[in-house]
Amino acid sequence: MAASRYRRFLKLCEEWPVDETKRGRDLGTYLRQRVAQAFREGENTQIAEPEACDQMYESLARLHSNYYKHKYPRPRDTSFSGLSVEEYKLILSTDTLEEFKEMNKGMWKKLQEKFAPKGPEEKHKAWAQSLYRPRT
Repeated sequence: MAASRYRRFLKLCEEWPVDETKRGRDLGTYLRQRVAQAFREGENTQIAEPEACDQMYESLARLHSNYYKHKYPRPRDTSFSGLSVEEYKLILSTDTLEEFKEMNKGMWKKLQEKFAPKGPEEKHKAWAQSLYRPRT
């Protein structure tokens, strides 16, 4: 029975899309990692709680098939902001979020990062130079 569960999860993982714009934050990638952890031994993995496993699969399958989107249709594909789905995808991409983080940094933090020593040897040099003061 574990073999059929494993195959069902693999099929779901194959069908689940991976959004390349969300590096490190994508649900499809996370799902693949979790399935690999849960089924370390592949088809030979023993499932401690088969009911919970089946429930998890059914929940993920409903999400993947857009069950709730069809059950509770929305009148429009916009939100209170008036942005479209494509605009939200652009805003929520990893690159755009990193740009926002950079924009939100204060001037002092930007200057610190710009002039901070990069490697450990540079940190040691900067520390030694700050201690050395020529006597006049």
